[in-house]
Amino acid sequence: MLDGWRAASILLVLAGHMLPLGPKAWRLNEATATSGMSIFFTLSGFLIAGLLIRNPSVPAFLAKRFARILPLAWLVLVVVLGLNSAARNEWLANLFFYANLPPFYLEDTGHFWSLCVEMQFYVFIALAIAILGQRGLWVTPFALLAVTAFRIAMGAQTSIVTWLRVDEILAGGVLALVFYAPQKNLLRRGLANIPFYAVVMLFLGSCHPDLGPLNYARPYLSAMMVGITLTRPIRGLAPLLSCSAAAYIAKISYAVYIFHPYSTHGWLGTGIGIEKYLKRPISFAITFALAHASTFYYEGPINRWAHRLVNGNTSKRPLKT
Repeated sequence: MLDGWRAASILLVLAGHMLPLGPKAWRLNEATATSGMSIFFTLSGFLIAGLLIRNPSVPAFLAKRFARILPLAWLVLVVVLGLNSAARNEWLANLFFYANLPPFYLEDTGHFWSLCVEMQFYVFIALAIAILGQRGLWVTPFALLAVTAFRIAMGAQTSIVTWLRVDEILAGGVLALVFYAPQKNLLRRGLANIPFYAVVMLFLGSCHPDLGPLNYARPYLSAMMVGITLTRPIRGLAPLLSCSAAAYIAKISYAVYIFHPYSTHGWLGTGIGIEKYLKRPISFAITFALAHASTFYYEGPINRWAHRLVNGNTSKRPLKT
């Protein structure tokens, strides 16, 4: 089920970034990409909190997450920043994942802002666990409310700055606490009774920049939407979320996200109107081909090695992340 949501999140991001979705005045591209990122962050928070609930070892957690993120991110950053003769400050900000913070260093690496939010969250939650033990996870709901309150105070409906966006990851973490809590049967029944498609409509509205204050509810609606599908099958949706195609897209989704902006550079990004978008199938093919090769032949061996190192396990079974 989670693989299906991961596949949906990356497809929404691709659609928002690479396809024409109605007249520009409707701002559907912006809303679609925002919805994809929100789901992605929710899943990330759910995964991270779930991992730490099952194994609160901070070194093991950081080793696995860094092995998952750094090899491809650093490879692409070295190539892109090197080709663009980036300044020293831009190198440092991107390689150490604070480029999304003022004064911002995202001129050549704009989509890496989300990795910055993610990596900063890893450090935050690792520190909470290191200081408080597994009880540190209960910082998550308080941090969620604090970040949302700060967003409201600042009027930040959508932002790339960590302290104005990380509530989407924190909401996923709270969902994990609910899902794995001792009282999970009662909490699951509460989620199961919420009308799913009503939440979907509110969530989609919360992703549109013209719907104002509803944007502040986006983290909660995203977590609720995913959470409902963990409690009961949704007619018409469950088969899509569980199909093999969704599982494959989910597996390569990280690499797809990293590569996709660069597949529309140069000639592939030129042209006006339909002339430009007729080239999009080539861009999609390049993105998915690179993502497949990276996932299975570059990132995969590194991830398996990291897990064997941490777990003392010689199994070569692919990781579920």
